[in-house]
Amino acid sequence: MGVNSGIAKKLGIVKQVDAVKIAIDNKKKQNYLNQRTKYFCVGSNKTGTTSLARAFKNEGFIVGNQREAELLTEDYFKGDFKKILKYCKTAEAFQDVPFSWPDTYKKLDKNFSNAKFILTVRDSSDQWYNSVVNFHAKIFGKGKIPNWELLKNTEYVYRGWAHEIIQKLYNLTLNDDPYDKEVLIDHYEKHNNDVLNYFKDRSEDLLVINLSEKDAYQRFCNFIGVKSDKTEFPWENKT
Repeated sequence: MGVNSGIAKKLGIVKQVDAVKIAIDNKKKQNYLNQRTKYFCVGSNKTGTTSLARAFKNEGFIVGNQREAELLTEDYFKGDFKKILKYCKTAEAFQDVPFSWPDTYKKLDKNFSNAKFILTVRDSSDQWYNSVVNFHAKIFGKGKIPNWELLKNTEYVYRGWAHEIIQKLYNLTLNDDPYDKEVLIDHYEKHNNDVLNYFKDRSEDLLVINLSEKDAYQRFCNFIGVKSDKTEFPWENKT
């Protein structure tokens, strides 16, 4: 009994020591992140955002957890950015939802004075649209272009998440085609133009990049301030 009690006490001390060490490590990490430049990819989904995230990781940057960000969509649509801004303290580089959505970059710019932004684009609006449709068919529609019913029942993030964001993001009704080409392309082009106009006098804060271009990786490295032996982006989520 006494021996077991002594072992339990020692184990309790070890756990306390481990907890203190974790707390110290977390504090060091947070202090590190607070001093680092934030990089936000504000390009629309299916413009190479996942490949960009992989490139940041390959160059040693801490990249935000995408699923955690996707769970903040309700806050975005409410116009409440408190949790989104708090989440931005967890890493150095961020991409995809909700960073790829309209006006998020304005909130980020106002709250992170050292932030840099990357607008990823495709060769054409048609190419972007086809990539979106093909990707959604793959993950939401079991190989075919999803309708509202399929979107409502997909389990991605949580049931109905895809249905909600597509309806709200593109301002569609349930009587509309969820993949109306004109609506989606107008959204894509407007977002790109809005970002360009917002940063029109701040070229040092915005990199506009097409990941398929020959010098894209070198321009990326120059923008984030690293020297790399790599010459091109990894190709993730090809569609």
